[in-house]
Amino acid sequence: MRSVLKMKKSDELLHIDIQVDENKARTSVLDLLRTLRPNWRPEDIHMKTFTEGITNQLLGCSVDESDCVLVRVYGQRTELFLDRQREVEMFRLLHANGCGPQIYCSFRNGICYQFVPGDVLEDELLCQPSIYRLIAAEMARIHSIRPPSAHPPERVLWTKLSRLLTLVEDSGEFTGQSSTSGPQLPGLARLSMEAETLERQLSPLGSPTVLCHNDLLTKNIIYDRQQETVRFIDYEYAEYNYQAFDIGNHFNEFAGVQDIDYGCYPSRRLQSDWLEAYLLSYKHCTGQDVVVARDEVTQLYVQVCKFSLASHFFWGLWAILQSHYSSIDFDFRRYAMARLNRYFEKKEEYFLLK
Repeated sequence: MRSVLKMKKSDELLHIDIQVDENKARTSVLDLLRTLRPNWRPEDIHMKTFTEGITNQLLGCSVDESDCVLVRVYGQRTELFLDRQREVEMFRLLHANGCGPQIYCSFRNGICYQFVPGDVLEDELLCQPSIYRLIAAEMARIHSIRPPSAHPPERVLWTKLSRLLTLVEDSGEFTGQSSTSGPQLPGLARLSMEAETLERQLSPLGSPTVLCHNDLLTKNIIYDRQQETVRFIDYEYAEYNYQAFDIGNHFNEFAGVQDIDYGCYPSRRLQSDWLEAYLLSYKHCTGQDVVVARDEVTQLYVQVCKFSLASHFFWGLWAILQSHYSSIDFDFRRYAMARLNRYFEKKEEYFLLK
């Protein structure tokens, strides 16, 4: 059944009152495109489903190569831990600063936005200096974006972790309501204690608060070979956060998602080179003297290692929650175990770094 089509403007962003059915996406997506691209004939529209994401469903819609509209259908119950209005604000802030695609509209359970030309970055390219220095520079450019308000922005890490812990508790995983068999996750009391330990250990480190992507895996990096540039996509987790969290989270993603291999985690030498490239770009973007001392790289390296633990912990909790609610074909429980196991494996080593 088709939804009644209504349009309204909210802060100048078009909203189309349509619910996209994941199982019958084409019909309702065509309704969206009648408003967004009225000159497109329905019979000419090609739709491609992108399969890399594990939070939402993503469709690319086009009639030729000159224009492509991406339609993101939000994953089930993701509104529990994602502020979708805030996501729109981040989209628009990043686009205004030349760091993100244009958002075209929202609809009841998703958004439509501009396609970024290029190729999704291949995992093996993460270790090439010419590529990872581009990534470091682009992250620094985003980190240098000033908040629109004069008030210091709040770092979302601890609020998000607390929210995830509450949602995991409510999900029934630790109350005997879960029917999941296999390796057991740490108990809720242990997870709550670890969250407190992380905050106590990491808060005093002095990592700056910056605008972060917070989810920079390879599938969220677009590489334009002709222009020799990289662009980041999928900003639904973007928010002001600790600088070292964003970098540490990206380093964790070297291990992959589908088949996690921490043998691919970047070496100390690669990290140091990456961090130097980042600091050079960050200082340039923020108007500082573009000189980087070895001590600065070492200090950031220590902060990044420690905040990488928070990244493992965050995505471990996230995956526990997704295992209960997501309709995406992905072994979220196995992923949660991998991330939390890595957290406990590296915890003592990284906490002792000076």
